Amino acid sequence: MATTKWAIDTSHSEIAFRVRHMMISNTTGGFDIFSGEAETEGEDFSNAKISFTAETASINTKSEQRDGHLKSPEFFDVETYPQLIFTATEATKPDADGNYNLTGDLTIRDVTKPVTLKVEFGGVAQDPWGNTRAGFELNGDINRKDFGLVWSAVTETGGIVLADTVRINCHVELIKQA
Repeated sequence: MATTKWAIDTSHSEIAFRVRHMMISNTTGGFDIFSGEAETEGEDFSNAKISFTAETASINTKSEQRDGHLKSPEFFDVETYPQLIFTATEATKPDADGNYNLTGDLTIRDVTKPVTLKVEFGGVAQDPWGNTRAGFELNGDINRKDFGLVWSAVTETGGIVLADTVRINCHVELIKQA
């Protein structure tokens, strides 16, 4: 079977995260500049070769002050580590609904750790211009401290300002390359 190449359609995709703040609510954010590719056998994603990068300086939490702190050496250190990278290493066989687990190596701040994401396959469709598209939702958790994002603070009452667990939630639309 022929190899098929796919690329993330960034205008129809979102790379987002959520982390507990003050242990009473969530702060959300994402990366505005990212790219990714997949290589499949036909339109079967079960053994896809997948790579993804996000520009750390494109972090966006809708707060200029917080984004500046996240770009600093206390978090992403964007001057030294301009990208985060994910490279898939294994995917489970899809279940009856086409959903599966995707494992890969995530690199943040030159620290690489395996991460498993739950993948919900949305399907494949033709757009009005004849392009073939595939949609996915990916979810998982990482411990930010595992990747050197160790900044922490405690409130006057002893509460934690920022949780260690970061929830990843990505909506990705791929477009088949000619």
